[in-house]
Amino acid sequence: MSLGYAQKLSYKEDVGTVGMPEIFDSPRALDSKIEELAVMILRSKHLVAFTGAGISTSSGIPDFRGPKGVWTLQQAGKGIPDASLPFHRAMPSLTHMALVELERAGVLKFVISQNVDSLHLRSGIPREKLAELHGNSFMEVCSSCGKEYLRDFEIETIGLKETRRRCADNSCLAKLTDTVLDWEDALPAKEMDLAQNHCSAADMVLCLGTSLQITPACNFPFRCLKNGGRVVIVNLQSTPKDKKASLVIHGLVDKVMEAVMHILNYRIPPFVRIDFVHVSLSHSPRKKACVKWVLRIKSIHGPKATMPFLKSVEVAFPDRPDMKCALLQEQPFVLKRQTTQRKSFKILLTLNLSEGCGSSFSQIEWPVNFQATNVKKKSLSLDRDKVLNELKDLAERESCCGQEVLLERNVESRSEFTAHAIVTNIVRYAKIEEVPENDDLTTSVNGGSEWKCGTFTLKRSCEDGDNSEKSAKRCK
Repeated sequence: MSLGYAQKLSYKEDVGTVGMPEIFDSPRALDSKIEELAVMILRSKHLVAFTGAGISTSSGIPDFRGPKGVWTLQQAGKGIPDASLPFHRAMPSLTHMALVELERAGVLKFVISQNVDSLHLRSGIPREKLAELHGNSFMEVCSSCGKEYLRDFEIETIGLKETRRRCADNSCLAKLTDTVLDWEDALPAKEMDLAQNHCSAADMVLCLGTSLQITPACNFPFRCLKNGGRVVIVNLQSTPKDKKASLVIHGLVDKVMEAVMHILNYRIPPFVRIDFVHVSLSHSPRKKACVKWVLRIKSIHGPKATMPFLKSVEVAFPDRPDMKCALLQEQPFVLKRQTTQRKSFKILLTLNLSEGCGSSFSQIEWPVNFQATNVKKKSLSLDRDKVLNELKDLAERESCCGQEVLLERNVESRSEFTAHAIVTNIVRYAKIEEVPENDDLTTSVNGGSEWKCGTFTLKRSCEDGDNSEKSAKRCK
């Protein structure tokens, strides 16, 4: 949740109970419940996850009702809690990535989210398998054709209001609106229908990090009960729906999900964040010995969009010491120059990344030759999904950020445009270390195979906050 959003969506008396005390199951009870949950997931045929603010607190985003929640502090007359990093740089939690792996394995069929932080989409849950009941702070939608636009910056409005941008479809060009609901807004019909249908079809609904107090959404998970389904609640506070659940676990959601994934022998994948930039170079018709040219580094989301992951851009000319370097510090980043057309040169762009990125910079090289004759229009558009997957694999293998790859290139007679993908963060989620001394908790699964739960030591390693020169090295 963004703090700007929290300020607009302030505490109201009808939001239910706030300031709820946290409850922790005993270690032995927690182990037993975790093992039971793993067995239930293993046997489920149509698993649905229903998530709330509690799955994002370990990502640095405050919840609403906890001891330090937004509404709890507002009710007490205190200010909004501090976020540990900029909202747009929040990374998926271990729970987010565990759900991604369960979806990829075919176990998890659908995710219903009450959060607006976009972390389910960023983590890798397919859009068609996700219902965002309260909207998405990073999503705009066309008011005419319905096309959605996921941004890397937070949309400046809430309440389904018009934004400053228009649909990119030239046959449409209608105004875009934000997707985050205000108090008086009804749940979006499409998202609500999908959520209700999947809950009705589910044989198990797993509620994670939600107090189940906001209606009508809090009633959706229990639609599965009509067909013999079961509901599991994992939350640090009690909920009004606990008595209807087959299993209630009071513990940290990340700890519970990490243990479950360990029992089921599923790997929790790392999260690799990729951001995008457009670079263009245009020049005037050649006259005599000189040519005027303009270099632009801008957002892929259009000229009115910012790039919050970029702090500044350094422009250097490594093979032309006679050309002066430049530091661009204001967006949009623009450099205008006049140079001789007789000598080719190379532009080296150093993109200085902002706070919250796992690297301090990335670099892009661009050869320039204004003497090239008979320039024909040409374009290069690579398989986006394939290129991005290869980039993620490379970043994971080399365990560093800052790599960039070309996605698209268009050349015309007096201009050239390229699109680049840049790895800006890597988050790894460490495996559980099982303590062999406590191996008395076992259960029989699938015809006699035994799973040992034991006592778990949980760790999380994160490579997303180093900002050192070492982490920023250019990986070839």
